Amino acid sequence: MASTVVNLPCNVGEIKGLDCAYYVGLKPSVNRNFVCVRPVNKSCPRRMCVVRASESHDGSVKKMGLSDADCEAAVVAGNVPEAPPVPPKPAAPVGTPVVPLLPLNRRPRRNRQSPALRAAFQETSLTPANFVYPLFIHEGEEDTPIGAMPGCYRLGWRHGLVEEVSKARDVGVNSVVLFPKVPDALKSPTGVEAYNENGLVPRAIRLLKDKYPDLVIYTDVALDPYSSDGHDGIVREDGVIMNDETVHQLCKQAVAQARAGADVVSPSDMMDGRVGAIRTALDADGFQHVSIMSYTAKYASSFYGPFREALESNPRFGDKKTYQMNPANHREALVEAREDESEGADILLVKPGLPYLDIIRLLRNNSPLPIAAYQVSGEYSMIKAGGVLKMIDEEKVMMESLMCIRRAGADIILTYFALQAARCLCGEKR
Repeated sequence: MASTVVNLPCNVGEIKGLDCAYYVGLKPSVNRNFVCVRPVNKSCPRRMCVVRASESHDGSVKKMGLSDADCEAAVVAGNVPEAPPVPPKPAAPVGTPVVPLLPLNRRPRRNRQSPALRAAFQETSLTPANFVYPLFIHEGEEDTPIGAMPGCYRLGWRHGLVEEVSKARDVGVNSVVLFPKVPDALKSPTGVEAYNENGLVPRAIRLLKDKYPDLVIYTDVALDPYSSDGHDGIVREDGVIMNDETVHQLCKQAVAQARAGADVVSPSDMMDGRVGAIRTALDADGFQHVSIMSYTAKYASSFYGPFREALESNPRFGDKKTYQMNPANHREALVEAREDESEGADILLVKPGLPYLDIIRLLRNNSPLPIAAYQVSGEYSMIKAGGVLKMIDEEKVMMESLMCIRRAGADIILTYFALQAARCLCGEKR
């Protein structure tokens, strides 16, 4: 629409023939200039115009050198400085029905109408400090890609591991958990390699602590990476997983990890009574300062497949349903939580993460302890696959899934996305 732009000095009280009732924001002013934009389009009602700041104006106003008293006196005298006019009400599209306003006292959308408001009222935050980065390690020097987990590798413990930890620390992720791929020749029915103080995990811990003394190192306490049977415990000849005998081995494993410098030992085996026994063993050996993150509600889930490929630790027979929890159960998680709390756990963990948000919230509502959640390999691989196939926006779904786990009540999240998500939070490009 063509316009006629007229610059007028406004040291007069009114413009002859101009009725301010037909104009938006038009006020007489003194010693100021205004821009009158008069539409030329004949379809517009006559005498309608909009007064607005000049489009060539850079937004700044030149100071006049007046004191506060001068400014106030001018306003009192009616010489009100000009400001941008009241913006016009946005027009609805043609065909929008004219309806009476709904009789609503509260309209929740008011608090969502701008990015600034949404940020101000956001209830849940997500930072790199919330992440624990799971890292697979092996005895080799080269990093080996894991086919079922794009972007993840079995890291050489002397080189690749250190480099990956350095990358994570650069974006604020200073907590890792280590999972070893143990040579088959070192596996046995009783998993004795689990407490070898010169084994892969203790060596890696000592190396990392020497390089990064303030790094928080979590360790996995379970026999499955070390078992020739692929189970989390010792297997009797009739296929029964032996509970108390397994706990005995787990205590030795936890102490060996603590001696190497682990900050948090994490029993993931789901044997009964193991938290109390490990706490007693650690304290007896002088490791009162070492924390226990118990896998409190670890379900017998089908989401673990890629992880077992990464460690080549699939059970040789059967499944893990006699010690891991039934995915159909909800109240049972409270039984496990109360036992772990009473036995001295410092952190309670739920695994998997996103499919078990109700369990995360259940523990959050019923325990004062920090709650952890494990976004497991199957969750990670599904998001990666969906991204590769262009079925979803990988980055947005990744961040949403992590935020949902936090919203459910998790204080920390074990996630293979830790590095990628932290880079997003820090504004880095992938």
